[in-house]
Amino acid sequence: MFTVNDVMTISVPTHLIMGFLGTGKTTLLRHLLANKPGHERWGILVNEFGEVGIDGALLTEQGAMIKEIPGGCLCCVAGLPFQIGLNALLHKAKPDRLLIEPTGLGHPSRIMDILTNEHYRKVLNLGAAFCVIDPRQWGDSRYREHETYQDQLALADVVVANKTDLCTEADLAPLRRHISESPEPGQTLVETEQGRLDIGWLAHPHATARRAAHPQAHAGKAGQPLVAAHEPKLTRGQPWRRYANQGDDHFSVGWRFHHEVLFDPDAVRAFCEAQHVVRLKAVLHTRDGWWACNQTDQLSMYRLAPQKESRLEIIDTAPLALHDVHKQLMKTVIHLPAS
Repeated sequence: MFTVNDVMTISVPTHLIMGFLGTGKTTLLRHLLANKPGHERWGILVNEFGEVGIDGALLTEQGAMIKEIPGGCLCCVAGLPFQIGLNALLHKAKPDRLLIEPTGLGHPSRIMDILTNEHYRKVLNLGAAFCVIDPRQWGDSRYREHETYQDQLALADVVVANKTDLCTEADLAPLRRHISESPEPGQTLVETEQGRLDIGWLAHPHATARRAAHPQAHAGKAGQPLVAAHEPKLTRGQPWRRYANQGDDHFSVGWRFHHEVLFDPDAVRAFCEAQHVVRLKAVLHTRDGWWACNQTDQLSMYRLAPQKESRLEIIDTAPLALHDVHKQLMKTVIHLPAS
C-alpha cells in the first residue's frame, strides 16, 4: 500500500464538516462546492453510519472527487480504513482543498488526532472545523446532553446554525447565548438557511488548543468495524440487496437496486413521508428520471444526474420493522429487470 508521502508534497487545506444527523451537512457541502473557485480541485471524504452510501451520489454533480466510507463511524476503529480512504483520495484527486464529512453519530476527536499526526503533518493543513446545528435540537436535552453532540460543538471553530428559516427566536436565543458565553477560543456562530454558508468562512483559522471533553465517548459503541469491503455486484437475476447496521443507540437499514429497477415517483414520495424516522436519504431511478430524496423533519426531492444504481437508507433511534418497511418500499417499484 502506498503511503501518504507518496501522494503529494504540498500542504492541503483540510476542513471537518461535523454535525448530528439531519442538520444539513450534505446540503451545506453542496452549496460550498457550487461556489468553489473554478480552477480548484476539491476532494470530499464522506463517512456514513449506514451500510449504503448515499451522500457521495448527492455530491457527484458538484465537480469534486468523492470517496465514501460507509458502514460505521471513523472514530470507532484504529483509523486504518480512514487512512486508506484518505490516502487513496489524495493520491487520485490531488486536491487543492479537502473536506471531510464524518457521520452525524461520529466523534471527531480521533479524526483530528489522525489528521495532525506525524504522517499527515506535512501533507495536510487543518483549517477551520465546522459544526452544523439545527437550533431546534439545541432545545432538546436528548441532543444537548449527548456527549458526541457536545464534543462536535466544542471542537468547532465555526458553529453553523442552519435551518434558521424554520426556527423561532425562542429556538435561536439559547444557542446564541451558549456560544457567546463559551470558553472555547475564537469560536464563531453563523446563522444560515438551507446550508448557504459563505465560502469565505473556509479561511477562518483553526484553534489548535480545542479539546474534547469526552474523547472516549464513542468507544465500544460501534455496531461493527469499518471494513473496505467490495460491494457485491447487482444483476438482473438479483436486482436488489438489503443491509442493516446499528450502533450508538441508532439503527439503519439500506437498499441497493439495479439501475434498471424503476420506481413510481409519487409512490416514493408517499413512502418517504410515511416514515417517521430520524433520517432518510435516497437516490432512485424513477419513470420520470433520477431523483434524490432527503428527509428529516420534511421531505425534499430534486432531480439528479443518472447514477450507477438506486440506493435508499433509513436511520432511526428504534429498531426498524424491516419486513414491513421492505414490503412498503417494494410497492413503489413499477419495473424489475428480467433475468
